[in-house]
Amino acid sequence: MTATRAFDVVLVLGGGNALGAFEAGVYQALHDHDLLPDWIVGTSIGAINGGIIAGNAAPRRIDALRSMWRPDGTMADWPASGVPQGSPWSSEVARRTAAATWTLAAGRPGMFGPLLSSLAPWADHRPSLFETEQLAATLARLIDPDELNAGHCRFTATALDLETGLDVVFDSRDTRIGAQHIRASAALPVAYPAVGIEGRWLVDGGLSANLPLDPVLAAPSARPMLCIAVDLLPLAQPLPRTLGDTATRMQDLIFAAQSRRTIAHWQAIHAGRDDIAVTLAPIVYTDQRIEVAGKAMDFSGPTIARRWAAGRTAAERLIADLAAGSLPIGRPGLHVVETG
Repeated sequence: MTATRAFDVVLVLGGGNALGAFEAGVYQALHDHDLLPDWIVGTSIGAINGGIIAGNAAPRRIDALRSMWRPDGTMADWPASGVPQGSPWSSEVARRTAAATWTLAAGRPGMFGPLLSSLAPWADHRPSLFETEQLAATLARLIDPDELNAGHCRFTATALDLETGLDVVFDSRDTRIGAQHIRASAALPVAYPAVGIEGRWLVDGGLSANLPLDPVLAAPSARPMLCIAVDLLPLAQPLPRTLGDTATRMQDLIFAAQSRRTIAHWQAIHAGRDDIAVTLAPIVYTDQRIEVAGKAMDFSGPTIARRWAAGRTAAERLIADLAAGSLPIGRPGLHVVETG
């Protein structure tokens, strides 16, 4: 399918920390149907997932993602990946809350660990709660740098200059991307330290655009494109009923409102154009009824497995729409479609 299709597939992966397991599930569905991306654009956890995908030949991508996420319930970040059954903490909400609390205390093996440098300012202006040297080692283990930079899939990661506030874009077409670029894209203050690259201190690109559509829609080519944009934070959700619900809703809205404005912006700019053919298909992690206020720090095995499965199911709906011919692939203009 990849060799014969008449359109490019672009996969845009947004930020959301532990929610990023949903993106891995989305990719697995695309992979299973041979709908492999020609270009991946990511920020934050989306840059980590995207770098792992683009940095491996297709046969190794799913195993690499599984090594990163371990969606089989075997995570050792909380005793037995949960809490004792029959205890006051045995409900799902309590289990997830406990898992997030554990991560805040102990970090996430393979990604970050406690540092508490905020208690003593660093000379290089990188105060943070956690270190991400573990992430650098994980990326070095899971990513083939030659495949990432000159392989089958173009890769772009976005970041933000901590001092100037300007957007920074790293593209494998003109920059040799390494683990430091991906770490910079995922360096959310105050949790993670800024990353120094070429004299600048860089932080999480999601602070500017958590769904990094700008590199794709700023100059789309004339060749038909299916842009699959995975958003981990939903815009619309039921009214909150508790303080925890309200905190969760605040997190969602801060970033989801960015995505809404970005899409509206590009719709206005490309209105009436007949020299492009872009189908923008957002896949949003909407069913978050059992998520908790600390959801972005819940890396527990059962939660990761459920998010992975949810992403796979959501992508299957898009693939069904594509197979049924209900997507406006190749139609002139920019078309935003709902899937499923």
